[in-house]
Amino acid sequence: MTTLFTNARLIDPEAGTDNLGAILVQHGRITAVERNVTPPDQLFRTRNIRAEDVTLVDCGGKCLAPGIVDIGVKVCEPGERHKESYKSAGLAAAAGGVTTMVTRPDTTPVIDSPETLEFVTRRAQADTAVNVLPMAALTKGREGREMTEIGFLMDAGAVAFSDCDHVVANTKVFSRALSYARSCGALVIAHPQEPVLSKGAAATSGKFATLRGLPAVTPMAERMGLDRDIALLEMTGARYHADQITTARALPALQRAKANGLDITAGTSIHHLTLNELDVADYRTFFKVKPPLRSEEDRLAVIDAVRSGLIDVISSMHTPQDEESKRLPFEEAAAGAVAMETLLPAALRLYHNEQLDLPTLFRAMSLTPARRLGLDCGRLTAGAPADLVLFDADQPFIMDRFALQSKSQNTPFDGQRMQGRVLATYVAGEPVYRRD
Repeated sequence: MTTLFTNARLIDPEAGTDNLGAILVQHGRITAVERNVTPPDQLFRTRNIRAEDVTLVDCGGKCLAPGIVDIGVKVCEPGERHKESYKSAGLAAAAGGVTTMVTRPDTTPVIDSPETLEFVTRRAQADTAVNVLPMAALTKGREGREMTEIGFLMDAGAVAFSDCDHVVANTKVFSRALSYARSCGALVIAHPQEPVLSKGAAATSGKFATLRGLPAVTPMAERMGLDRDIALLEMTGARYHADQITTARALPALQRAKANGLDITAGTSIHHLTLNELDVADYRTFFKVKPPLRSEEDRLAVIDAVRSGLIDVISSMHTPQDEESKRLPFEEAAAGAVAMETLLPAALRLYHNEQLDLPTLFRAMSLTPARRLGLDCGRLTAGAPADLVLFDADQPFIMDRFALQSKSQNTPFDGQRMQGRVLATYVAGEPVYRRD
């Protein structure tokens, strides 16, 4: 019941620090954080703990950080277990340092009723060792016509409401849903896009899309969708999170909304932070995501927004697709990529390129998403849950998609050289993953 992590490089996103220290865990929670190198026997004496009662974990100077809270994970139960089950998703999460999955409702059938929500909750509890928090649909069937029973779904355990990549085009329906969500204190997660402009798009408009002959969408579609949502927030006062902000054009509107005191946060995906439209190259469908990959200028602007805190959250946007869905012409192939196991190694590219430091990365991957959902994890603080990830930020490897735990292996990082691997993952102080 008592574990001492010693000789650890503590990554504390709340304090913004990165230094050596030790963490004491008792009964699933952090009970002490030592910010300097303290011999274990001395720590035991000051805490009145017997050495024989303690499991000692020597971190060997490697990084110890709060477990990742990943908003927007798709688990394909019910309906498409061949793409991803709760068991395989839980294994992938643990291998990637994700201790809390916040799952999307875009399943078959849609999670839009308390009964369906209770089914996935039971399945998650039975099959996964990590924490699973489900979202529910904002409108029935994600069709944008009639809002779901938000109050009943909250009682059944929904932590947020979203129609995922189906934009609620009917402004009256969306405004009513936002008003009702505000009265319940519910968080609405939206996908800011102008639905007509973005329909059928496979790339971002520009020279590359023109040369490849791909149907494209202007970056202004994201700005237009965000502007509409912000106007409705001013009218309703709802709690709102934009799932993916990926263009420089949308950032000024987001900044104004925050400056005006609206209850708005925004996220982005790891793919839009580490890849750009040129990575599609000769129609490589594993690089087809939604929204499509952007220009290098957009990518750098989004990195700056994460650094400043304008963009609050980094997510994997884990979207499994089977081989049959991807082995098609680029325009016809399904969008999405698995990313829970590649989230941390890909994020560490930004660290090694000196674009973001480790406390900033974990602020966006752990602390802020936890706070937005009202969770007490994501921190290295006495009293916080001992959801932790131990990783080597410098270990190089070549990504092999067939070694992934996910049932689907549609990762754009296949065959790429990466640097940084998860060594162990702990949930409530108990190991749920150890690298051999």
